[in-house]
Amino acid sequence: MRPIRPLFAARRGRSARRRTSPVLGAVGLATALALTATACDSGDTKASSESSPSASSGDDKIKIPDDIRDKLKERGIDIDKWKNGAWKNWNRDDWLREANEYINPIIKGLWDPDRMRDADDPDKDKGVDDNDLTGDQGVTDPTPAPVNAKAVQAAYHDNAPTAGKVFFDAPEGTMVCSATVVEDPAHPGKSNLVWTAGHCVHAGKKGGWYRNIAFAPAYNNAGKTAAELQNATKQEIAPYGVWWGDWAQTSQQWIEKGGETGGDGASYDYAVIHVTPEKGGDGKSLEETVGSALPVDFNAPAVPKVSSITATGYPAAAPYDGQTLYQCQDKPGRLSIAKSDPTMYRIGCTMTGGSSGGGWVATGSDGKPALVSNTSIGPVTSGWLAGPRLGPVAKGVYDSVSKKFAGQ
Repeated sequence: MRPIRPLFAARRGRSARRRTSPVLGAVGLATALALTATACDSGDTKASSESSPSASSGDDKIKIPDDIRDKLKERGIDIDKWKNGAWKNWNRDDWLREANEYINPIIKGLWDPDRMRDADDPDKDKGVDDNDLTGDQGVTDPTPAPVNAKAVQAAYHDNAPTAGKVFFDAPEGTMVCSATVVEDPAHPGKSNLVWTAGHCVHAGKKGGWYRNIAFAPAYNNAGKTAAELQNATKQEIAPYGVWWGDWAQTSQQWIEKGGETGGDGASYDYAVIHVTPEKGGDGKSLEETVGSALPVDFNAPAVPKVSSITATGYPAAAPYDGQTLYQCQDKPGRLSIAKSDPTMYRIGCTMTGGSSGGGWVATGSDGKPALVSNTSIGPVTSGWLAGPRLGPVAKGVYDSVSKKFAGQ
């Protein structure tokens, strides 16, 4: 997911199980706009062949809607082979990209501790002069002074209970973003919804849906160092389980305009994922499991009227390692990428790639903390972050996912 003309480029990690080296230009499809998702070579996995579309299926068969199954067959894809490794085929002619084509069958055991840990090993930055972002297109305030990111005190579940990591596979390898548990109006107190960036689920105009999308709330809850995590158990890395995305939705604008360079689609760079527990769970929702979910404010004040925003994420590019949670707090300014697109929030912050998709929280229109944006882009040199202001289009994405599972 390259950013604004790439602001943060995707990084390839170093994996002990790597069999082939990823293409040096991993700053392509998998960099979608952004604070890029950090990448590494996926190599071999310990995944079993067990697979299911949801925790309640009771068997290992992949159940895909008939219209999607028919479309896959038209493209020569045998969905029954997906769980046995067919998902690794990234033929562009076969890459599903339309809004209604999302599929993500659970492959139990795929996201083991090594694979999750290695997904955020940064390699190399690529970017351009920040001046390429400004000019006379819309309203852009002066570049904010950098705000040093502060480490969130462990246990993360106590201090940032809605935060976590999104893992997914892209053509370039294994990738990672940050994300937030949000409320579901159709299931008060029992939400299974996660908010992240559009470029963390879909490659934009030149690609399609990513695969094996999963969420780990309170990743590395104890705040262990990278060295301490080398022999960590899955329980230590993902204490509240791994939750697979059984549906995801981003804006049509991101699908049509989201680009590797130039900031295309940044104002619409958001997504909602509906998740289900990998192991079937105990019947509790994600919100019940972590004990919290944030409301989303689609009527937040205009940028100049917001006094403070707090951004949360797992930055992975140097000097960070992606294993620990950080936050930045600042008064936002305005950033305009295109005059015809909504103006974005921008704050000073030293977080880097890997923090993409992380939630931005401010005092909502009702006076209570609410999610008002997510990390989308930032310069390769770090120093600031920008996120979309959530309006009617974002609300449409959110409502659509909520309604899809309203009766379930």
